[in-house]
Amino acid sequence: MHRPQLRGLAALVLLGVSAVAFGAAPTSPVTLAAPASTLDPVEARLVASIKADHDRARSLLKETVDINSGTMNFAGVKRVGAIFDREFKALGFKTRWVDGAPFNRAGHFVASFGSKGPKVLLIGHMDTVFAADSPFQVMQLDGPEAGRGPGSTDMKGGDVIMLTVLRALRASGQLDRMQVRVFLAGDEEDRGEPVALANADLLAAGDWADIAMGFENASGDPREAATSRRGASGWRLEVTGTSAHSSQVFQPEVGYGAVFEAARILDGFRQALSAEPMLTFNPGVIVGGTDVALDHDNSRGTAFGKSNVVAQSLRVDGDLRAISPEQLAMARKAMQDVVSRHLARTDATLVFDDGYPPMAPTPGNARLLAVYDGASRDLGFGPVAALDPRRAGAADISFVAGRVDMALDGLGLKGPGNHTVEEKADLATLDSQAMRAAVTLYRLAKGPG
Repeated sequence: MHRPQLRGLAALVLLGVSAVAFGAAPTSPVTLAAPASTLDPVEARLVASIKADHDRARSLLKETVDINSGTMNFAGVKRVGAIFDREFKALGFKTRWVDGAPFNRAGHFVASFGSKGPKVLLIGHMDTVFAADSPFQVMQLDGPEAGRGPGSTDMKGGDVIMLTVLRALRASGQLDRMQVRVFLAGDEEDRGEPVALANADLLAAGDWADIAMGFENASGDPREAATSRRGASGWRLEVTGTSAHSSQVFQPEVGYGAVFEAARILDGFRQALSAEPMLTFNPGVIVGGTDVALDHDNSRGTAFGKSNVVAQSLRVDGDLRAISPEQLAMARKAMQDVVSRHLARTDATLVFDDGYPPMAPTPGNARLLAVYDGASRDLGFGPVAALDPRRAGAADISFVAGRVDMALDGLGLKGPGNHTVEEKADLATLDSQAMRAAVTLYRLAKGPG
């Protein structure tokens, strides 16, 4: 049950409602204008503090990026965690490390502060997709406002912005007006297993919080923030048929074989669900024949068969992305219904793997975006629209979005090339993203009036 103190936020959001419509972002680049006169004295101090902190933030970004923290490089993830432990302790936060051994990962960093005011959960992650033997290892400046480096935007830049925001709030005397919990995952790019153990501390933080804010990059566009994200889950289809000489296919004693049955099922998925808004499902790898093997973890398969033999076995791995838990449940039921209508002398089973749940669009999330949008406009940075969820992947905030009153993601450092050796941070957004988040948090803690 979440606290009633947030209900008065409605008075803050009677502005710019068009900003929350998908695709409503303006087409011109963000302009880092001078802060508008609508900022109050505290907000002006927040802005000044963030500007003064710029060089320190850039230095911290490089310090963390230059440490390889690919998900399975446990030592590297822990080294990055030690840096944030140092920084958050200096801010007066209580910190702890969640040991990742039970779920085969390095672990998570958790920090907490405060005992009064709205309960705010700030979410980031320390791991990257770049393994310890990747040639892409350190941050290099490409001009004064661009830094190319592994994890610079996904998402060590977001972690640095989070810290910069909290430093500014403390310097302005506002941090004591809110309760803050910080969760930096060590396995966002490759979830630990069992997932229940990997997620336990994050879910507990979500149950505690009123508000969740994620500092992922999302679309890379500072004119957008995520009020919703589609979930990402998997499915596995196993089909069997009666092996026989191909001349006997379709005969009552042989039937249609595994390949025809799989073709029927996959096309049945397409017919039943392809027009469903925001839903996608994709058979990514398929093997079929007399004898088959599919390595699910590495998405590799082998098959033996002949063109004159009716296929006996077939395996498919696919993914499924939905915008809400209700849509996900509907899609799974529809897929099972298709599978259940077998062709003669065939059988099939469909199993779903839970991955990242959907972050459904909610009125609370729209309200939080409106506060963030208002802060951006008052700072002179222009409007912020809701990101089309088809243009961003799943993220850790999805696990807790359904547990809080309001959630917003995509608040981190911006730049292109996530998950590639062209990952580049737009360092001009280091300050602007921090200012937006700091003013938003100040206004949430201040309340209407």
